[in-house]
Amino acid sequence: MGNAENEDTISSIILGTSLLTARGIPVAGELEIKNAQAMKIMDSFGAGGSFTEYYALDFNEDIVLMGHDGPGHIAIAQGKTKVRPLDVYHGKVGRGLSVEMAVQHGPVTLLSVVQTVDGRLKLLVAEGESVPGPFWKSAIPTAAIASQPARATSSTNGMFMVGAPLRGGCGHIAAKLSKLAALLDMEIVQVC
Repeated sequence: MGNAENEDTISSIILGTSLLTARGIPVAGELEIKNAQAMKIMDSFGAGGSFTEYYALDFNEDIVLMGHDGPGHIAIAQGKTKVRPLDVYHGKVGRGLSVEMAVQHGPVTLLSVVQTVDGRLKLLVAEGESVPGPFWKSAIPTAAIASQPARATSSTNGMFMVGAPLRGGCGHIAAKLSKLAALLDMEIVQVC
């Protein structure tokens, strides 16, 4: 705070990183390299590739509600992508523009690049379905994910056991990710 140029830059960083991500230059809001790697992998397979996190479980409907207050990849949007000005910037200081969209309904793949105890990288994959569900005008990319055949709760436990956060993209591409892992001599874990 107190630096007008910095505040002006930060106020448009989510929009800017969303535009870069849509052009094949992945930028994760936290600038963590494994996030960007997973986003690039998803985008290279034509699946989009947008950072996402778990934010709620609906045990009655057996769905995982996912989203993130950061950049979104417009290739995975269901309908229009909106830019929404915020007076309170998702826990950050100041105001700014954020990207709001629902994720396309249909098959989705979640990917995370995680690090093992011995320092190697491995791929963590889950497939599910983006289904119509609750959508809050929260200025974040949002999806309701039903994981079949595994239950949402057990697949969520599986993801947490081996490491998340995730990058989400459209289509089921676990088979392609398995081939990539084999080419790169990487371990791959598919939880559903």
